[in-house]
Amino acid sequence: MPYRSLRTLSEAGKEFMRMTEHENLPPLDQMLGRPPPPLEVPYTKGRAFIPLPPPEDIVLPAIDLRDAIEQRESVRDYAPEPLALHELSFLLWCTQGVRRVVDGAFTLRTVPSAGARHAFETYLLINRVEDVPPGLYRYLALEHRLAEESRDPGLPKHVTAAFLNQPHILESAVTFLWIAVPGRMTWRYSERGYRYLHLDAGHVCQNLYLAASGIGCGVCAIGAFDDAAINRLLGLDGEEQFLIYAATVGRKV
Repeated sequence: MPYRSLRTLSEAGKEFMRMTEHENLPPLDQMLGRPPPPLEVPYTKGRAFIPLPPPEDIVLPAIDLRDAIEQRESVRDYAPEPLALHELSFLLWCTQGVRRVVDGAFTLRTVPSAGARHAFETYLLINRVEDVPPGLYRYLALEHRLAEESRDPGLPKHVTAAFLNQPHILESAVTFLWIAVPGRMTWRYSERGYRYLHLDAGHVCQNLYLAASGIGCGVCAIGAFDDAAINRLLGLDGEEQFLIYAATVGRKV
């Protein structure tokens, strides 16, 4: 379908779908021989690192996959008990765990991603996890460890406000914050890659729901937030990196 200029905001979604049809895409960076972006945003803050238990060492009770799927629901009320560090490690592994790096250009992980581009970084707002002080952390998936971003005690309330004051953020043990790095996806798919970012977010969050059921936890996915406010709190520019999805996790009451 040929390009048509956007006339009203109510047409924005339709226009996005039209403009990201294959026939409207410019030449792809990958096809032009341009190098791919880094597999992970470099961590340069030099703050504390927290190693995570290796996934292969984590022993958890078995859960029937059919039960996990049939019983999946969003949970917004959480018990006050904390998560154990090995449980958080398990959830991170299930949602962004790196199984293999291939040719330094892409990764094979525990979730699907268009073209194996895996264009997400995982931030965590931690309230109650054993052996981890409350604060904001980033999951360094290639090394399977946490990196401290902020220990500001006022941050949870500011984050909650940016999520339109949804109270389960403050009540959760941890809130997963998935950050999109679109350049990793558009390198291969140009502007159509923005479609795939949203598909990938669904893959990741569904894995979180299923994995959390295995450790007696509930999850609530969150798509409603003030984009500018949360990106500002996380130190993101809103274009090269931005929040795309989030989910709270905590023990079931």
